[in-house]
Amino acid sequence: QVQLVESGGGLVRAGGSLRLSCAASGRTFSNYAMGWFRQAPGKEREFVATISWSDGSTYYADSVKGRFTISRDSAKNTVYLQMNSLKPEDTAVYYCAASARGSLTIMKYFTSWGQGTQVTVSS
Repeated sequence: QVQLVESGGGLVRAGGSLRLSCAASGRTFSNYAMGWFRQAPGKEREFVATISWSDGSTYYADSVKGRFTISRDSAKNTVYLQMNSLKPEDTAVYYCAASARGSLTIMKYFTSWGQGTQVTVSS
């Protein structure tokens, strides 16, 4: 069973940076796609970024492109989300997710989820 544990959230001022981590366990992830999603109060969960564990290819939402970077460390079984130039509208609970099907763009395939970590950006 896949287990995902996020960390690294917190309170930061607009323009600041945070790095989220997602420690993955329970499977061999070489054929997986990993992703970050977020949910703001009163809004639906939305896609942020995904990465292929096998070749490192990435895919980003337009709203974060150029500001956020997703990466993975295979030796540590950890996925990261480096968030720079944060804006108040980035405030949300951020979730790590895994897809055994490997697709970076079909969001319904992300069926394993972490518990989430809160990111709050003050203006």
